[in-house]
Amino acid sequence: MSELITAELVDLDLSAETKDAAARSLAERMVTSGRVTDLEGFLADIAAREAQMPTGLDGGIGIPHCRSEHVTEPTLAFGRSASGIDFGAPDGPADLIFLIAAPAGGDADHLSILSTLARHLMDETFTGALRSATEPERTAALIRGDEPAAVPETAVPEPAVPEPEVAGPAAEPGPERDAEPQATTDAAPTTPAAAEAPASGAPAEAATDTTPDATPTPAAPFRIVAITSCPTGIAHTYMAAESLEKAGQAAGVEVFVETQGSAGFKRLDPQLVADADGVIFAHDVEVREKERFAGKPTVDVGVKAGINRPAELIAEVRQKAAHGEAGAPARAAAPMDKGADAGDGFATRLRKWLMTGVSYMVPFVAAGGLLIALAFAIGGYTINKAPSVAEHFIWTESASWAALLFQIGGVAFGFLVPVLAGFIAYGMADRPGLVPGFVGGAIALTINAGFLGGLIAGLIAGAVVMAIQRVRIPPVLRGIMPVVVIPLISSAIVGFLMFLVIGKPIAALQKGLTDWLSGLTGANAIILGVILGLMMCFDLGGPLNKVAYAFAVGGLANPNEGSLKVMAAVMAAGMVPPLAMALATTVRSRLFTKAERENGKAAWVLGASFITEGAIPFAAADPLRVIPSAMAGGAVTGALSMAFGCTLRAPHGGIFVVPLIGQPLLYLLAIAAGTAVSTALVILLKGLRKPSPTHPAPSLADDEAEVTVAA
Repeated sequence: MSELITAELVDLDLSAETKDAAARSLAERMVTSGRVTDLEGFLADIAAREAQMPTGLDGGIGIPHCRSEHVTEPTLAFGRSASGIDFGAPDGPADLIFLIAAPAGGDADHLSILSTLARHLMDETFTGALRSATEPERTAALIRGDEPAAVPETAVPEPAVPEPEVAGPAAEPGPERDAEPQATTDAAPTTPAAAEAPASGAPAEAATDTTPDATPTPAAPFRIVAITSCPTGIAHTYMAAESLEKAGQAAGVEVFVETQGSAGFKRLDPQLVADADGVIFAHDVEVREKERFAGKPTVDVGVKAGINRPAELIAEVRQKAAHGEAGAPARAAAPMDKGADAGDGFATRLRKWLMTGVSYMVPFVAAGGLLIALAFAIGGYTINKAPSVAEHFIWTESASWAALLFQIGGVAFGFLVPVLAGFIAYGMADRPGLVPGFVGGAIALTINAGFLGGLIAGLIAGAVVMAIQRVRIPPVLRGIMPVVVIPLISSAIVGFLMFLVIGKPIAALQKGLTDWLSGLTGANAIILGVILGLMMCFDLGGPLNKVAYAFAVGGLANPNEGSLKVMAAVMAAGMVPPLAMALATTVRSRLFTKAERENGKAAWVLGASFITEGAIPFAAADPLRVIPSAMAGGAVTGALSMAFGCTLRAPHGGIFVVPLIGQPLLYLLAIAAGTAVSTALVILLKGLRKPSPTHPAPSLADDEAEVTVAA
């Protein structure tokens, strides 16, 4: 296994002036070292992570980082800037830049080393040594921990949290850091923290005994358990843990941190959690197993707050404990709820719940739908009448193979509604919602309530489970709640409602929707095509795009002429944005940066494959010109596809399923027309803009424009 950082990955005179240029400069060193396979793809992943939250930290530190499929092994590159680079830190530019790259799979040992480095960055002695370093070789050794002597002698007398980690993790990455998430290293600082408490005046009762043996006898210090996590789980997670531990030591408070990072996490001892006086969540992703901390005074903030103001968080949770404030009863945070801000309204939360179900449903749709479409291609449209292949299969006949594909696809497609319902409920109530959600979805199929029935069943199941979770129960019964009580009661309630109360009205509504689609002709069909085209191209793979796609896929569960036209229009419109951007970068390349031109080459394949997200890099860089252009082209394509009467039995595949499309030549014409409209509009709008520092003149595109690509 290669070293995490070498001298070739160190730049002590980083000349970049922006964070994007700095990331590019350091990433190029990774490419040269063979650690990154695709520079532009890696930079796009860095930019996506940067868009979630700035990576600048107080103290002049920038830590751009990501997990990427373009990284071959965990790698660190270091750059030192004389002028400073703005990474969004409150206290100003950063002069120490660490580019942290982890593979998508994430090697646990190396990721633990990266995590340990993140904790070191909170040590002023360590960062001071980096600022005074003069040789790349010794700098790399210092970062790896090979040269602890390179850190001035101030590192030795600091026995708190950083000391055990300075040299050890790099030399022995595996076992030593496997225990880190439990934060058992906090046991060491708690003793001196308790000893210092009387001097600092933290707990008043600790100062009452003035005898020499007062340290062991005071009442136990205030104890806090904390969770830290960030989207990547490499840097901010561990820096927040380090800050909280140090602040706790300074305040005479015991702090035990569970870091839920890329290398996994080790749960805090249940007894430690039970004995805790307060809880701090410093996180930007879902806290796993949050129900463990129910009923305790809790402070819930973003991970950067844990880094920048740990003392305030500790004071806040102590104040809540003093006032007797308790957290919510035992209800785990739902996966999609965690991504929401506390002030999100019901509509926002509802959208996220629905998107959870759709995101889990799509793979079933793709697998089942494509198998069915392939079966039609081989055996014709009468293959759906073939007998079961379990009883009749002839190895040498193509019809038998077509029947096999059709029946496998049918089974996969049969999970569509239960999976949708189950994971809508999961998005609302976490794992307890799965059983009633799947049961409700299966009942929706039984009573012919279809896609709409599954959607409503999922919402009902999630609501029922959430209501049950709010009921206070004796502690002795909590162990059987998620295994027996919640599945039993929620499934019974959902089943009763679906079979006897709302199932039949929903089935009637579903039948009416199906009949309406079957009868779509003329102007009505064209208007629907325009609407679906606009939805597919508005957010390029986002929620509105997925709503349109889910509407089309739902019709394939009970296909008819109208639903097949809708599926064709949706896929055609979704292909337009990436194809248009690819064509525009080819026709008028001078209007685009070098990186955008490279993305344009990939957009040809993405667009042809019906991956609308291929246009996202262009929309992110210039949304006011790209998105309206894409919507106009998508509306044209959707309208033409409906007008031409094109049909599609496959839910995905792009041009690769053209043989399965009704009116294939007219279908391609509709896509070409929409692509031409979008291309013309985006070229026109980009041509009208005035050159600016953010959008340099064409002559500078090859060298300077890439600085703005990741913005």
